[in-house]
Amino acid sequence: MPRVARKKSLSGIYHIMLRGINRQLIFLDDEDNEKFLQTLIDCKKVSEFELYAYCIMGNHVHLLMKEGKEDLGQVFKRIGARYVFWYNWKYQRSGHLFQDRYRSEAVDNDPYFIVVLRYIHQNPKKAGLCKSISKYRWSSYGDYIRKSGIVDIDMALGIIGDSQFEKAMNEDIDDKCMEFADKSKRMTDEELVKDVEKKFNLKATMVQYESKEVMKGILREILKMEGVSTRQLSRVTGISANIIWRL
Repeated sequence: MPRVARKKSLSGIYHIMLRGINRQLIFLDDEDNEKFLQTLIDCKKVSEFELYAYCIMGNHVHLLMKEGKEDLGQVFKRIGARYVFWYNWKYQRSGHLFQDRYRSEAVDNDPYFIVVLRYIHQNPKKAGLCKSISKYRWSSYGDYIRKSGIVDIDMALGIIGDSQFEKAMNEDIDDKCMEFADKSKRMTDEELVKDVEKKFNLKATMVQYESKEVMKGILREILKMEGVSTRQLSRVTGISANIIWRL
């Protein structure tokens, strides 16, 4: 199926989403988060894009940014090459880390700019990761409050007003922005255990006792099943998620 052409932003500003392949975690600890932010800083210097917001969410990341001297395709080649190389080295894995291309939507007016900004900052709260967006460490909200960090804060504060920023970001509004379309059926642990036993004539907990190559082959086949996540597979087989991520 041919790829749909991206909608070009008249303002050059985009809401960007990157997600891990097979919905796997691409940020496992604080060091990973810090490395991704440093990667953004390094690439920002080269590509000269403006960054208005970010939020790192375990298996995906949201960015609000404006193209600079390089287009987004080149920017994300840089970001991907640097972060994925380091991630694969750290976790002794190989291959792709991000799912397909990055997703993007055009942000062409001030009202929608604020909608996206609020949506990004409220993402961890709506996901149940924190009770207050001010308590979430891995978003750009703190950069705006401290007036320091890696994001360009002047545009947002110029639109909202410095004194109204916290109120605007904490408003209880059900903003609708771009999301990853995920229409696949999520398999329960019980369903996965039954399917593994039926397909391989082997209990899920016994996969780990097969020879190394046989085990890897079975794991790869299971990951192809619709609705199976890496963490879930680790859970039902007892095999370390790190081993599965390296496949």
